[in-house]
Amino acid sequence: MKKALTAGAALLLTTSAVHALGLDRSGQSTGILFEEGNYAELSFGFVMPSLEGQDLEIGAGTSDTGNIGEDFSVFGLGYKRDIDDQLSFAVIFDQPYGADVLYPDAASGSANLGETAATVDSNAVTALARYKVDGNWSVYGGVRAQTLEAEVTLAGAAYGPGSGYNVVFDREVGFGYTLGAAYEIPEIALRVAVTYHSEIEYSLGTTETIPGVGTPPSEDTDVTTPQAVNLDFQTGIAQDTLLFGSIRWADYDVTEVVPENFGRSLTDLSTGQEYTIGIGRRFNDAFSGSISIGYEAEGDDDLVSPLSPTNGNTSVSVGGQYTVDNVTYSGGVSYTMFGDAFAETAAAVAEFEGSSALAVGFKVGYTF
Repeated sequence: MKKALTAGAALLLTTSAVHALGLDRSGQSTGILFEEGNYAELSFGFVMPSLEGQDLEIGAGTSDTGNIGEDFSVFGLGYKRDIDDQLSFAVIFDQPYGADVLYPDAASGSANLGETAATVDSNAVTALARYKVDGNWSVYGGVRAQTLEAEVTLAGAAYGPGSGYNVVFDREVGFGYTLGAAYEIPEIALRVAVTYHSEIEYSLGTTETIPGVGTPPSEDTDVTTPQAVNLDFQTGIAQDTLLFGSIRWADYDVTEVVPENFGRSLTDLSTGQEYTIGIGRRFNDAFSGSISIGYEAEGDDDLVSPLSPTNGNTSVSVGGQYTVDNVTYSGGVSYTMFGDAFAETAAAVAEFEGSSALAVGFKVGYTF
């Protein structure tokens, strides 16, 4: 029961990229450390957001924003190997943070925010070692190398004479670490794992383009990706049935992006928590399935950045897996409903209601 159901539960994490906790995309899972034997996996997810709003009146009138959420994909790799009965190691590639927002131009979308855009891309490689202290307790930790790059454009009537501002942040590498501990009772498929991911600091090469000024010299911009804590749990609750869940906390208050000439932060991110709970069921030796619900509470203020015009979310995810010999094929789909919010610059300039996203994920795992 343990192997079949934990793999199905982990599959749902491939669709977590749709959620809205800050810039989170991968969720920074370390679940591969708990796979039995030597193991390798490849995962892929594709996300299709629908973020449409309505301009609030500035001067000439109002217009629909069009869909500002661009489709995007996420990719992951993992390799885990046992050294002996107590010691194992894993290498994980993921894409932990990202953003893809583009407002259609004023002719086909928002007059207030037309052509405003943001892209954030990251890649990370984490090397971890796990040591089993006894039959129940284990500790693990390692180092992470992570790249970060971004580009932001602010445009439309809401930005007045500043419309057309653009800033490019060059790709840089930063380093951090991961620490964790787990308690297990294998006989009932119980596991509780707590994982800490450190913040990572960058000094990003910066090129600003200012309307009417051109491209003045700009100092590097200091940026910090947040520290985070993941609490993951699972337990058998009946024959061939598993209850699982997670809590993720990420300290996004530290993630401010202040280019020298712009003079204030381009981001408006808040520290928050995201919760998931679900049930997995093994139907036979080859096939199992799972369903889960995710939740992030709305913030106290529904005035948000035009680059992330949502406030909280609720999601439903369904996954299934099929095992043939040593290969496990997993697939899942997730639908997320975002909370309503007002995009603001100096004041509210657009209202977003009924936003949602659909994500699909696929994973292949091989035990050897």
